[in-house]
Amino acid sequence: MENPAAAASFTLLDYVVFVFMLVISAGIGVYYAFIQGGQHSSRDYLVGGRSLTAVPVALSLTASFLSAITVLGTPVEVYLYGASFILTCLTFVLMVGISSELFLPIFYRLGITSTYEYLEMRFDKAIRLFGTVLFIIQTLLYTGLVIYAPALALNQVSGIHLWGAVISTGVVCTFYCTLGGLKAVVWTDAFQVVIMVAGFLAVIIQSVLLQGGVSIIISDSAQGGRLNIWDFDPNPLRRHTFWTVIIGGAFLWTSAYGINQTQVQRYVSCKSLFHAKMSLYVNLVSLWTINLCSIFCGLCLYSVYKNCDPWTAKRVNTQDQLMPYLVLDILRAYPGIPGLFVAAVYSGTLSTVSSSVNALAAVTVTDLIRPYFSFSEQQLIWTSKGLSIFYGALCIGMAGLASLMGGLLQAAISIFGTIGGPVLGLFVLGILFPCANSKGGLAGLVSGLAISLWVCIGAQVYHPLPANTRPLTLKTHGCNFTIAEAALTNWTRYPTQASYITSAQQNKALDRPWLADNWYSLSYLYFCPVGTLVVIAVGLAVSLLSDSSCFPPCILPTQGATRNADKFDLVGKYEKKSGNTNIAFCDVELDITKYQSRRTLT
Repeated sequence: MENPAAAASFTLLDYVVFVFMLVISAGIGVYYAFIQGGQHSSRDYLVGGRSLTAVPVALSLTASFLSAITVLGTPVEVYLYGASFILTCLTFVLMVGISSELFLPIFYRLGITSTYEYLEMRFDKAIRLFGTVLFIIQTLLYTGLVIYAPALALNQVSGIHLWGAVISTGVVCTFYCTLGGLKAVVWTDAFQVVIMVAGFLAVIIQSVLLQGGVSIIISDSAQGGRLNIWDFDPNPLRRHTFWTVIIGGAFLWTSAYGINQTQVQRYVSCKSLFHAKMSLYVNLVSLWTINLCSIFCGLCLYSVYKNCDPWTAKRVNTQDQLMPYLVLDILRAYPGIPGLFVAAVYSGTLSTVSSSVNALAAVTVTDLIRPYFSFSEQQLIWTSKGLSIFYGALCIGMAGLASLMGGLLQAAISIFGTIGGPVLGLFVLGILFPCANSKGGLAGLVSGLAISLWVCIGAQVYHPLPANTRPLTLKTHGCNFTIAEAALTNWTRYPTQASYITSAQQNKALDRPWLADNWYSLSYLYFCPVGTLVVIAVGLAVSLLSDSSCFPPCILPTQGATRNADKFDLVGKYEKKSGNTNIAFCDVELDITKYQSRRTLT
């Protein structure tokens, strides 16, 4: 196949479709800033006045994390390694059940704006600040990656300057996020999810027509080993198996949807607990839809290029350019459709970045400003808007770091798992173990974060060998090579690297320390559960050692079991003789939260 990038470029209609999406997104921000009355309090700006309904919040929940990473990264994951990632659909079921029944009721009934307010109620102020700082770091790193992804796509398909696209992405989403607050972010997310699905469908429909039917695509994928779903190998070093995707994914997605500020802020913006729970279950359907579309796009990608891999043939510079390459290759005869796909990529980015910017502003105001400064409501609104601009600019800068990372999907999951895992462990420790105290919480969080960073950084320094990552075969015999290009077919490359590795270089790579091929080769999906379990184990051990009297409550909670009792006993005087003192489950929780809600934004 010829290089579509050399034969096609954006037409006027492509630009019209793309700009239309940007104008609608910006217009929603203007609408909620001026036409619908604006924001009269920080509560209106940060949590939408707690008046939103389930469906738009559900679509926003989907858009917040299934971003350009999903549009560009997941199809490439399937193309290179197979469709085992489809098991995340089962993982989503586990995540929704845990989040809706364990975490959501606590955060909603406490009436909090920042997730990390709970950490101060349960432990102390130091742990709350630690959690806030970790969230800010995690979100900035992830958002930088999300901004870089569509800029890469635009650069590939239209020739727009890479960093010009990065800056424009940040500016547009910061604009409507700053003007319209959470309501603008939620409704823009809902619109952008529709655009994402439309972009996927355009690629799928044309691929099916081009290849001669769905059965041909499935057959090609099966013959190429891409339908490797049911792999029950228990080896934790294997990159993707049934167990790594289900177990690792359950921890990962629960950390993203159960306790992450970006998502919790949407739950608590609903007008009732029923709408909050329904938003999660409706979100499950939209998660399935987008995930299945992205995975089938990966199968289409393989079916089209099964005999001529554009990456090996050096038709693209990085693996993350494969989807834009496919779009121009099969859809260039249909003006406006390539623009729709790039609009889908851009929609994924705008939704995630705006959600992140809004969440960053919320935690900064709630956790770092409001407790220490006596600001009026109007001053808090202007502070929140100023912070939105600041974090938007900072996210653009963080995109520079993203350009140094490898595959988009693995890089994004590694970031979330490394930091999100220990934070998830801290919340689980506080909610499920009444005996845990602030000393145990802090020790567990530090230990879990240290272990997670150790394995993540080690994996970046010593990339896992193909024996563990198990890349699938990519063929080039159907390409029209020059002699020089044909020599590339005798080379071997690691899927997580954008470069080719000669046989001599691969042999040299075998001289590696023991940790490199064991600990550092742990599947990246296990980074999150490792951090979570270390926090729980260390937290409980330190709690028992620092206060041996709390051992019985770990087995059967009794009076005073909820720690931080010397400062803030949530249920002590109300508890029943059965000893159910944890605020997650106690019968008097609703009475307590009347008191708690007065401490939050009103």
